[in-house]
Amino acid sequence: MKTRFKTSIALGLLCALTAPLSAIAAVTSIESSVDRSMPKLEKLYLHLHQNPELSYQEKATSARMAKELAALGFNVTEQFGGYGVVGIFKNGDGPTVMIRADTDGLPITEETGKPYASKITTTDASNSTVGIMHGCGHDIHMTSLIGTAQQMINHKADWKGTLMMVAQPAEEVGGGAKAMLKQGLFSQFSTPDYVLGLHVSAGLPAGKVAIAPGYALANVDSVDITVKGKGGHGAYPHSTKDPVVLASRMVLALQTISSREISPLEPNVMTVGSIHGGSKHNIISDEVKLQLTLRSYNPDVRLQQIDALKRLTRGIAISAGVPDELMPVVYVHEEERIPSTYNDPALAMKVKGSIEKELSADNVLKSEPVMAGEDFGLYGLTAEKRPITIFWLGAVEPNAYQVSLDTGNSLPSLHSSKFAPDYPLTIKTGVRALSASAMDLFNRH
Repeated sequence: MKTRFKTSIALGLLCALTAPLSAIAAVTSIESSVDRSMPKLEKLYLHLHQNPELSYQEKATSARMAKELAALGFNVTEQFGGYGVVGIFKNGDGPTVMIRADTDGLPITEETGKPYASKITTTDASNSTVGIMHGCGHDIHMTSLIGTAQQMINHKADWKGTLMMVAQPAEEVGGGAKAMLKQGLFSQFSTPDYVLGLHVSAGLPAGKVAIAPGYALANVDSVDITVKGKGGHGAYPHSTKDPVVLASRMVLALQTISSREISPLEPNVMTVGSIHGGSKHNIISDEVKLQLTLRSYNPDVRLQQIDALKRLTRGIAISAGVPDELMPVVYVHEEERIPSTYNDPALAMKVKGSIEKELSADNVLKSEPVMAGEDFGLYGLTAEKRPITIFWLGAVEPNAYQVSLDTGNSLPSLHSSKFAPDYPLTIKTGVRALSASAMDLFNRH
């Protein structure tokens, strides 16, 4: 008995010592491998940053992504759902893990002052020259995707299954995921068992990530309201139906939809971002145009917002004596609608655990849902109901982040002309986090 007991203790101690060492070895293996790949990844990032393309125009960007994936041994399909790219790498029997990055830039003139700043310009709809920059970090996303693809190839002996890399266009206008899914992303290729993504954060230091299990990002709707009236001379308002006054009443009244009609336990936002009407000081115009953004998480709340908005605007027009033929027109841009992103809680916790092992628990935070939108959520709403998870990737230079905390000065946000991520540390963290998550999903299945 004593001998068996001592043997058991010895085996237990051996296991206790060996398991952490093997885990450390695995982490070191990914980290050191990523370190070796960083010079090439930084070069790729700078190229992507200096050559941004707008939504639906990502021709050169998609070609570069296809080239990078093909060089790693992926079976690549180009121009899928527009300028989308799909790379497939089959590595034996096992689950399919899809990793997605978005590729489009924004019509913003970069003002970061960086030597590698984008100098690309384009002509907008009003024939004005505007700059283009990756003000939302999609260049980081793409570089992290390629870096992760490289790591998965480097460590292909450590996992089995099908790796599906998707470079998705037109995220900024809510059209890319729809187009790729409509063309048959999940039917023409492998239907993923898991879908992963990341998004840079302008409010989190580089080297850290944050995950929100459950709702992570919001429903987003763009709504146009045309308020009609009967124009006339500004000196004789009693003979008109003034659409400026009607529109003003509507702007104030619609705030009661959130405060008095929707449960306070249901987050939602209704913002009027644009109001235009009239042409001269003393002329009462015939119409005013409003542009709104609606945000929520719950799909039922979204419908409640839209229904209430239509009822309220019509009611105000009726109260002012506006005839039926001049009732307000409420147009919801369904083609641009972005559904909320719901991170599958079980998958989110798996990913959190994988990243904690890779980066340490101190560098993985729990984030709260935000009212920003992302069409990544569509990948979880197909008929197959795939579990999805997207996490935030810190991008702020750590010292600058600390100074912001100490002084209370705000940092440049996403979509700011001054947003400049700490790209070496951000890319390295993104590649390690995605690689560790994907490998664990392949091996846990």
